[in-house]
This record gives sequence, C-alpha cells and structure tokens, in this order.
Amino acid sequence: MKYQNDIISTVKEHKPLFIIIMVGLFLIELEIFAVAAMKSGRKAMVQISDPKGNVVLLTEGATLSQIDKAAFERTFGPLEQYRVHIFSEQKLFPFRAWFVAAVGIPVGMMLLFAFVVRVWAALFTEKQPNFTAEKNEPAAASRLEGLVDVVSRFNVFIIGLLVFTAALAYWILPNFIVYAGKVSIETLVRYKWVTLITAVIGVGSILWVIYLRYLLAKKSIESHKEVEKYRLQLEYNQNQTAQITYTDNTPSHHSKRLPE
Repeated sequence: MKYQNDIISTVKEHKPLFIIIMVGLFLIELEIFAVAAMKSGRKAMVQISDPKGNVVLLTEGATLSQIDKAAFERTFGPLEQYRVHIFSEQKLFPFRAWFVAAVGIPVGMMLLFAFVVRVWAALFTEKQPNFTAEKNEPAAASRLEGLVDVVSRFNVFIIGLLVFTAALAYWILPNFIVYAGKVSIETLVRYKWVTLITAVIGVGSILWVIYLRYLLAKKSIESHKEVEKYRLQLEYNQNQTAQITYTDNTPSHHSKRLPE
C-alpha cells in the first residue's frame, strides 16, 4: 500500500535520525527506570519526635547532616529537646510512577515536538503537510495488512494525546481516590456529631417520604376500591331494572281464551 510504502521510504531515507531518536528514547527510559529503582529498596530513615511522641521531622538517611540540623534548630529549637530515632524501611518499587513516567514523558516530548513542527509548517511554509491516507488504494491482501491499514489511517496526534491522557489518569485517579477517602474519613471523625445529626436527618427524611408514599398508595387503593364497589353496585341495579322491565312486558301464557 502506498501509505505504508511512504512510511518505509521515509524511515530508510532518514535512518540516522531515527536511530538517534531510538537511542535517545532508550536512554530516557533507562534513566527513568534507574531513578525508580533508586527510590526502592531498604532505606535508612531519621525520625525526630517531641516528648509527647508527635513526629516533627522524618527524612531519609542514616544521620542528620549539619545543614538539616541547623535548619531544624532554627525552626523547632535545640535538637537535644527532641528524641531522634534511626530505623530502616523497605520501600517497594514504584511501579505506577515508573509506568506513568516511562509512557508519559516520551509521548509528551514527541507530541510537543510534533506541535512545534506543525506550527512551523503552518507559519513558514506554503504547502501544508498531509497526514491523511489516500482514498483510492487497493484492498488489503490479508487481515493483518487490513488491520495495519486501518490503524495507519488514525490521526497520530489523537492517538498520542489519548495515550498521554490515559497515563496521567492512571497516576492521578488513584491518588485522587485515596486523597478523597482520607479527607472524607478525617472529616467524619472530626465532625462526628454533625455527621451523625446529618445522617439521622437524612434517614428520617427518607423514612418520612416512604411513609407518605405508603399513605398515598393506601389512599389510592381505598379510593379505587370504593369506585369499583359503586361501579359494581350500579351495574347490579341496572341489571335488576332491565330484568323487571323485561318481565312486565312479556305476555302471560295462562291468560283465558275469549268465547266465540
């Protein structure tokens, strides 16, 4: 197909550039993985707490540097008044942060570069780049080629934007859910009486609405029953009146025969 042949020819024509881009992406991914790996493993932690047991400072490291000590004493006072506890903590590999960075950073860089190229082409060139496939192309020889052809017709910027948005959502949504749950629990605990009164009012309102609906349904059933009762009574009275009228208008078979 012509569109795929154009892509292949473009890659062959700018092969050194594509090699540089691939090497750069590989180095970026390697650096992202190294940073994520450095954040995991067993880490020494320094915890400083006041006499009441409240944690004042928690930082990484086996010792507290002079700079950190001076900054702490300027803020909280002499360090001798606090309890310093050094312990180790096992941190898991930050898979979610690594995945979002590994996908979002390269895709975001490529989208930014493509945006700059498109703006440059729109402002300083007369011929606009055409990213759409030609309509009059021969049918695909196989299902695989047909699938590749369908995918190649998609707008690459929309696909990149969707991938970038999905990566950000994978990072933001879980944090937002955890934060919202934490804030909700803290609010419920802090304002428990207000929450309890609100819950009682809400439950009472729901029960009151249910009771009113019950009364309305009961009244409707009683009204329907009375209407049906009067309808049956009227129908019975009409049948009785019609039967009496029919009996009065029917001639008697026991009447005497007049003499000739």
